[in-house]
Amino acid sequence: MIAYLSLFKLKSEVTLEKLEEMMSQTRVQLLRVPEVLTVKTGKRVNPNDPFAWFVYLEVESMDKLVICQDDPHYIKFREEVLKPNVAEKEATAFEMEPRKDVKYS
Repeated sequence: MIAYLSLFKLKSEVTLEKLEEMMSQTRVQLLRVPEVLTVKTGKRVNPNDPFAWFVYLEVESMDKLVICQDDPHYIKFREEVLKPNVAEKEATAFEMEPRKDVKYS
């Protein structure tokens, strides 16, 4: 099982209201992707944290993550939610199953 975590720094013009809308759009669009098992998104609690927003996805494998990112709903999410609002992104994937060799993820 793969956990894919993306952290975002937002453009200065993104308001709290806009961020709330982005969070809703993220859930709606990414849950339409068949490979996505779980979607979580949230905003920072501490204003001193560098990343204002995160998106967390769970998929079965790295292959499924690639398929997910090629899905039209994911592409729409990138174009409509991320591109106009995100200044910077960091993303990484984690294997969640104990004792599973990550080369088989």
